[in-house]
Amino acid sequence: MKHIQNFGLVLFLLGFGAFILSFFVGRFQLSEAMIISKLSEDQSKLLQPHLEHLDGMIYNGSFGFVEDLGQAFKTANQEVYARYAITEEDIKQISSTMASSDPMQFSLDVLATVYGSADQASQVKQQALRDYGSWMDGRTYQDLNSLEQDLHSVANNFNQYGLINQKGFDRYRVKNLKYELAKASYIGPIKDRPGLFLIGTYLICLFGALLYFLPKIETEGPAGIKNHRIQFSAMKNRGWLGILTGTFLIVFYVLLYFYPEYMTNWIIMVDPVSQALNGNEAGRFFLYGFIYTLCILVMGVRMIIHYRHSNYQIMRTISVMFFQTAFAFLIPEILVRLNKPYFDFKNIWPLDYDFFFDNELTTLIDSGSLGIFMLGWGIALIVLGVPIMVYFFGKRWYCSWVCGCGGLAETLGDPYRQLSDKSLKAWKVERWMVHGVLVFAVLMTAGVLYTYWTGSSQLLGLNTYSIRSVYGAWIGAGFAGVVGTGFYPLMGNRVWCRFGCPLAAYLGLVQRFKSRFRITTNGGQCISCGNCSTYCEMGIDVRWYAQRGQNIIRSSCVGCGICSAVCPRGVLNLENASENGRFNKPKLIGNDSF
Repeated sequence: MKHIQNFGLVLFLLGFGAFILSFFVGRFQLSEAMIISKLSEDQSKLLQPHLEHLDGMIYNGSFGFVEDLGQAFKTANQEVYARYAITEEDIKQISSTMASSDPMQFSLDVLATVYGSADQASQVKQQALRDYGSWMDGRTYQDLNSLEQDLHSVANNFNQYGLINQKGFDRYRVKNLKYELAKASYIGPIKDRPGLFLIGTYLICLFGALLYFLPKIETEGPAGIKNHRIQFSAMKNRGWLGILTGTFLIVFYVLLYFYPEYMTNWIIMVDPVSQALNGNEAGRFFLYGFIYTLCILVMGVRMIIHYRHSNYQIMRTISVMFFQTAFAFLIPEILVRLNKPYFDFKNIWPLDYDFFFDNELTTLIDSGSLGIFMLGWGIALIVLGVPIMVYFFGKRWYCSWVCGCGGLAETLGDPYRQLSDKSLKAWKVERWMVHGVLVFAVLMTAGVLYTYWTGSSQLLGLNTYSIRSVYGAWIGAGFAGVVGTGFYPLMGNRVWCRFGCPLAAYLGLVQRFKSRFRITTNGGQCISCGNCSTYCEMGIDVRWYAQRGQNIIRSSCVGCGICSAVCPRGVLNLENASENGRFNKPKLIGNDSF
């Protein structure tokens, strides 16, 4: 069996090595036809002059090619800004036109006098001042300084937020277009034979991992949890191998969210799978979903073998494998193939933070009865599903049985669960951070809905588009992805769930104050071995409760049940019982009056 494991490990390393090397395989060649096919007519006219020197040039690798693409977008935006930005000269011209009026009452009609309709630039500036400065219409000013100050505010808002979005290439458009142009420009063996590279990387890794895990049924001996000198493991105890793994995960997530144009080789490799499921070429998030699902499936097998003495753990692992594969990966892709909206039926706001974004709402509403059902389903989960299910089963029904983030943490992240910080300081930081993110998500969503209903992007002096952009970049991508998964080998497997997930905070508030779920303890049987606290991924000092025979009622507890599974004395038990006695106080032996 040991030979089979070693062979499996070698296969996995060969497949993973081929995956890494494939990142550097291939060349890039841009053509005018590609630019026209990927850009609108106006975008093509703006960008093409800045890309003429790249036409036909061959790049050996993506780095130089992407850098030159980025420079072209930058110079195109500079051209837009120079032509359409509201300048100091424009402000002086408007204020001088009004200087002779008494009283000095601003009117939007003065813009026609200043700009007329001579050229496109004048029309754009005039319309921008009308859109962004409508609040100034009819306002009376005592002096020119006050007038110019308000005009500067309007000009800054347009120049900073509106101009590039309307006439140029904002950063999201740049990121998407750089990726699309890079993928279209790729020439090389991966594009010619994606299926061969798919087999040579993913399938070899998958087969090797299974060969490594399956023999553990015999090599580990009798079922049960064993430490196996985990404190000396370079992978599982913040050693060099764990740091290397964490570094790879962090780099992967940074590329995925912020620089997908460098991942074109990897994305092209899964094109055959995407074509089979949804009929389209793969995108970066298809690649992510594909790898994410494979990780949960393969590491789920390891989880079942490792915790095979517990029926609860087996069923829980099968559940997260099923929900990730079916609801988070296959069903949404099949919906796309049927020309229906992409929709994950198990995802819940505020974890699904863009559920109420205007483009999402418009897509669902415009999709007919199915889209309306999806919208109603999502709202029902938030308003009814969460409180009802948490009341009867605790937050474990979602966090440990359904959630994709929790599924990856419980499978891929399981070897690192003992690294979670159990200190009081960590708990205090956790409370402030996770509830702070929840408040941020609520305020961001309120601003998003305000814009959707009113059409105005300004709320209490803040730009709602900027708020959602900040949330998406720092929370949705940076925290949930880069830190949440990349820090598994450094801080344990539930960093995102503990410190950042707004849905976990919402579920936890309900669980803490209105739920039948608790973990009961039998203090008389506790031998203070500390296994329960060591393996608690949520940083709860379970032993402290067990020694006192006190029920564990914590908003952070996800009910994974590992504390019960690793207890050698059966001290801990997960229960859904009456609310009476949930917050029981420990009693001294022989003193019923305590």
